Parts: sequence; structure tokens; C-alpha cells
Amino acid sequence: MAFHQFGTRHAEHCARSGVLLVGFRRPDAAANHFGTQPTYLLLPGEGAGGILPEETLWRHDMARLAQTDGLTEVQQEILSAVHEFVENEIIPQAQHLEHNDEYPTEIVEGMKEMGIFGLMIPEEYGGLGESLLTYALCVEEIARGWMSVSGIINTHFIVAYMVMQHGTDAQKKDWLPRMATGDLRGSFSMSEPGCGSDVSAIQSKAVRDGDGYVLNGQKMWLTNGGSSSLCAVLVRTDAEADDGASVYKKMSTFLIEKPAGFGEVLPGLTIPGKIEKMGYKGVDTTELVMTDFHLPADALLGGEPGKGFYQMMDGVEVGRVNVAARACGLANRAFELGVDYAQQRVTFGKPIAEHQAVAFRLAEMATKVEAAHLMMVRAARTKDSGARNDLEAGMAKYLASEYCKEVVEDSFRIHGGYGYSKEYEIERLYREAPMLMIGEGTADIQRMIIARRLLEEYKLRG
Repeated sequence: MAFHQFGTRHAEHCARSGVLLVGFRRPDAAANHFGTQPTYLLLPGEGAGGILPEETLWRHDMARLAQTDGLTEVQQEILSAVHEFVENEIIPQAQHLEHNDEYPTEIVEGMKEMGIFGLMIPEEYGGLGESLLTYALCVEEIARGWMSVSGIINTHFIVAYMVMQHGTDAQKKDWLPRMATGDLRGSFSMSEPGCGSDVSAIQSKAVRDGDGYVLNGQKMWLTNGGSSSLCAVLVRTDAEADDGASVYKKMSTFLIEKPAGFGEVLPGLTIPGKIEKMGYKGVDTTELVMTDFHLPADALLGGEPGKGFYQMMDGVEVGRVNVAARACGLANRAFELGVDYAQQRVTFGKPIAEHQAVAFRLAEMATKVEAAHLMMVRAARTKDSGARNDLEAGMAKYLASEYCKEVVEDSFRIHGGYGYSKEYEIERLYREAPMLMIGEGTADIQRMIIARRLLEEYKLRG
């Protein structure tokens, strides 16, 4: 089964990292302490694990907050492995890499080995075939370690999802197996300079040229634009649509397979360079410029023009669940940092956690973390059920990103002057949180979506 592959890869990674992986699944006294799910113990050392005496077994339990009921044993296994990877491989490196704006190459390689890039890709294409919920919970955990890493996963997953849902059989067979291994990683763009959230205003065009297309235009805000090797771009295909057709039916999605890097990576295709950002560093954000750029017809997603906007919206819908999950993870980490610091910092003869003002702040932070997590889980489960989830995804993304900003700010306040220092992790989180309020549709866009759907549901009768 897929989870055996996942577990094996994680065990191999642990062995290379010089840690001992110990696992047990016991329906006896140990289950009373650790639950019935498989439990892992990481200890310094070498070699394969075994069962240690019961009294020496312990578990780095995820905290009480942001827990999810009703998970299968496989889901618990995967999340346990991801949690340990975050603790051992991401959190220790995040500060250094972020401050130096370095791409997390080793972390990405570790995630490739674990199978994370293929988490939702069907097993027939080499993936793990897991649900959106499993994926979202993994993203939440990864974002708790460093949000930039979860961004690398998000854009890749959106492109993979669009191929899974809308690609031709040939496109699925060509791209999905390589995407499952992480050897082919995705990026995408709907936006253009001056467009923002107004997708209807895009000007990039694709024009028929014999057996292919010629593309011209400029796309913006490609996360992974330079490091990715498969870019999905939304362009106009006016000439292939009826004159009276909606502007949204005059758009098509093209998938561009390209080398990683910057400059003119293919004739007529240029990735100018990284856009400098306040936060969300490590991962590259770029433009993409097309100048008489030729593509074969089989690069058109689904093989039929005029469906690009709806294909992109389908991808962004699950992407909003992802952003909600990232906000949950970031908020959870901010709470962890705040509650730890509040118990260590002493003023007026006692830890500041014992001052009512700080205690109340911690209570509000924890409640927001929990509420955001529950809404994110509901949105993911709604999508997994096959139901429309634009309302749930919009609510989850809106609430989680706003709560994340508030929780991070409260943690920053708890840290006081030290929160402003780059020596403290909360400084990084303070710069990262704002991106979540604008990624995959701003908070105002989410409110519009929510209101529109509510008016559909509660339309006056009579």
C-alpha cells in the first residue's frame, strides 16, 4: 500500500540523518498512553530500530490544539512522519534559510523522498492517492515549520490537480508520474501587471499557428516561477471563441514545460528574475514574459480552448483550502512561540503568563487557532465528498488568514521588544502572515464569494 512506501522512505531518511526510528502498534497498555495509532520515537543513534522497554517510550505529541477527529490509521501515520520531518529538518533550518533568502534545496529533496509531492496524485501515476484533507493537514504541519516550504507544495499541487481533473489522457500519462516524484514541479499564474484580482482584464494571448500556438504577454506572481519546470498560464484565445461569448469563455490554460532557471529559458520565454519581497522568502516569486513563444497544440490543458478560466478556478478552489491550512499552521506556530515565551519571561516577580492581560491574550489566540483549523478541515472534507465547496473554502481561507494575522501579532506583542529582533522566530512569522491575506484571492474577494453564495442559498421565496 501507499503508506508503506511513505513510511519506508521516512525511515530511510531518518537513518541517513543519524536518528533511530522506533515504531510500535500495540493494543495493550501502551495504547492507553499513546492511543491506537502507530507511534514513533526518534533517538540519536544509528541503525534500525526495535522496541524499547515500555517505560522508556515517549512521543513528541502534537499539542491539544488543531487536532482532527476521525482520521484513518494511514492518515495518522503520514501526519506523524511529516510532523517529525518538520521538527527535525525544517524548523532548525528555517531561520537561516529565510534570512539569507536561500531556496530550501535539501528540504525539498527530503519531501521528494517522502512522497509529499505526489500525495494526492493517484497511485496509477505513482502518487499516494490521498485525500484533500490529508494533504491540507500535511500542509498545515509544514507551514508550522516554515511557510515558504508549504508554498512550494501549494503551487505544485494546484497544477497537478488541474492536470488530474482536466488533462487529456496523454497529458496525465506524461506529466503526473514525474510530478508525483517531484522531479517535475509546478507553478501557475492567472494575474498580470495591473490586473490584480480582475482576471477578466488579462491581455496575454495565444493565437493559432499551424499545428500549434504563438503566445505573447506578461504573467505575474509565479511562486516557484524560476525553480519550477511546468508552468500553467492563463491567456486569451479570443479568435477561437464565438463573438458573443463571455470573456471567461475566451480564456485557455496552457502548460509550459521548461528548464529551471532565470533569463531566456526557452526561445521567446523569459523568467526575468526574483521579485524581492518583505517575507515569504526562500521560494522564488517571478514574472514570466512570452514574446512570440511557440507551443504545440498538446500543451493546451484538456485539448479544448475556452475552458481555461474554469480550470484555473477549480484549481484555486482547492488552493484556498491550502492557504487556509498554511494560515492554520503559521498561527499554531505563533501560539506555540507565544505560550512558551510567556512562561519563561519574568516580570514583577512572576512569569508574564500569570498576568491577566497576557493570560487573556493566550486564551484568545488558542481559540482562534482552533476555530480556523475546524473550518479548514470542514472545507477539505466537503471537497473530498464531491460537493461544491467554494463557500466553505472561501470562509476557511478568509477566517484562517485573518485570525493568523491576529494571532501572530498577539504573539509579537507577548515577545515585546525581543519580537522585533531577528534572533527570534516571531519576527519572521510577522513578515510572512500578510501574504496569506492576499494569496489565492484577497480577503475582500473571499467576502464577495461568500456573500454571493449565501444569497444563492437564502434566496427569497415567493
